[in-house]
Amino acid sequence: MVPVLFDATRLFMRASRGSPTGIDRVTEAYGRWLLTREDVELIPICSWGGLVSPMSVGRFKRILGRERRPAAAAGRDWARLVAALGGSDLGMALRAPPPSDPLARPGPRWAAYAARTLADWRPRRHGPDALYLNVSHFGLEQPGLLERLTKRGVRPVVMIHDLIPITHPEYCSASARGWHARRIEAVLGYASLVIANSASTAADLIAHARTRGGPVPPIRVVPLGLEPTFLDQPAALASARPYFVCVGTIEPRKNLAFLLTLWRRLAERLGEATPMLVLAGHRGWEAEAIIDHLERSPPVRRLVHEVGGLEDGQLARLIGGANALLAPSFSEGYDLPVAEAAALGTPVIASDIAAHRELAGHAQLLDPVDGPAWLAAIEAATVQRPRPRPVTPLGWPGHFAIVGEALGFPPVSPAA
Repeated sequence: MVPVLFDATRLFMRASRGSPTGIDRVTEAYGRWLLTREDVELIPICSWGGLVSPMSVGRFKRILGRERRPAAAAGRDWARLVAALGGSDLGMALRAPPPSDPLARPGPRWAAYAARTLADWRPRRHGPDALYLNVSHFGLEQPGLLERLTKRGVRPVVMIHDLIPITHPEYCSASARGWHARRIEAVLGYASLVIANSASTAADLIAHARTRGGPVPPIRVVPLGLEPTFLDQPAALASARPYFVCVGTIEPRKNLAFLLTLWRRLAERLGEATPMLVLAGHRGWEAEAIIDHLERSPPVRRLVHEVGGLEDGQLARLIGGANALLAPSFSEGYDLPVAEAAALGTPVIASDIAAHRELAGHAQLLDPVDGPAWLAAIEAATVQRPRPRPVTPLGWPGHFAIVGEALGFPPVSPAA
């Protein structure tokens, strides 16, 4: 059996968060996959100050199996959205400020994290044939983590989701660039394999490595899988009037200020025929200007709904019923909602950036600041809804077949 030290630090710290982010979903999918492998000795670990602390497999299973959000709360928010989209009354649109993120409170979060880590600590030694697997970025910035593991004969394998804090620091906090630079430096210096979620992410990593003049570790590009509900073609959400949806954290990188400006202009041009817009995601870093626009612009207050914490099935129905999914981001490593819309057969209007060109060949790609082009595309999609043929994604089984081969695991039969 192959010992795998799976870094569950991010899941451990975010156990109380209601709705998972894209990276959370990936980490959970990997954890469940490793639990199914009979040829893997799973050793869930948390990293603390550059050191690793194993936790019990039972504790890890409880984290993966927990209810992320009380069903009543998720159902209540969903019911409000369904009513808002299904009714003809254009009063005040929905606003759903997200619950506070435990990762945003440094002092209390680290104290609580340290206490839980000690409570769950399970002393054990791992042999030199072990793998260290980190698919969340989280913890890679800690001093000497990968170096210590490498010196003990452990092979570090990491997934890189993007290099945005390095390539586009203007869209991140002041500290994010330094943190991510330390992560990437450690990965380039010690990783035995890098899993990249897209060719564009791999290209950014190679370009960054060349600027520092060092070697590039082996890189395997493997597109992410989708949750089963997006592949099952659930019933699309019915709506009394056309609506569009934009999924993701509310932050400057997503270009949402531009999108809200478009909606004000659409209201001026179309009047009562203006479609609605649903922003599905939590409020993120430096979203104040976007929130001000949401709360102060009269057309936006009537026509743009904000909802966070939707369950997968709810989100699939929301995307499936939309006239189009809008993705005007300035930068992405891998845009999961675009892939989800493609699987559901929902039209996509997206920014013309490398990740979208790679992922969304079916989409209408536009310059992210070309207002007239976006207005024309949205107006056309409001009147006509040409439904593209659903795109069959790789899926998690296909993703893990490629990753397992790259890690040297024996293949698993489809029936297993």
